[in-house]
Amino acid sequence: MALLKEFREFAIKGNVVDLAVGVIIGAAFGKIVDSLVGDVIMPLVGRVFGSLDYSSMFVVLGQVPAGVAMNLADLKKAGVPVLAYGNFLTIIVNFLILAFIIFMMVRAINRMRRESEADNKAGTAPPVEPPEDVKLLREIRDSLRSRSGS
Repeated sequence: MALLKEFREFAIKGNVVDLAVGVIIGAAFGKIVDSLVGDVIMPLVGRVFGSLDYSSMFVVLGQVPAGVAMNLADLKKAGVPVLAYGNFLTIIVNFLILAFIIFMMVRAINRMRRESEADNKAGTAPPVEPPEDVKLLREIRDSLRSRSGS
């Protein structure tokens, strides 16, 4: 029972819940970036450089058995070694875009944090002058201390 109670306390802590939300949003965001790279960016890059689909670019490194089609999926299925550099290029572009987006998000968050800290510093009011009765009580206290100390 103590183990279950300890696990429950761990699982409902804010950091664990925040992490879970981050992982779920990250997975969904990864799908968006995959689609952006695969459906928008790579076709444009392929059009500029003459190939429409980088993911199907490969070099055959072994013998192709008779009757096997010369496409990446069939060659891999037949166990033919292939260097699938097009897929690798797609993954690199995907990573660079994701890294850039995360960089921009962190940059924006840091800027907002600095602005918030600057607002907090600028918003601090100068110390408020104490009321007259507090001043008078402090003078009496200081006077009594000086008399008892001498």
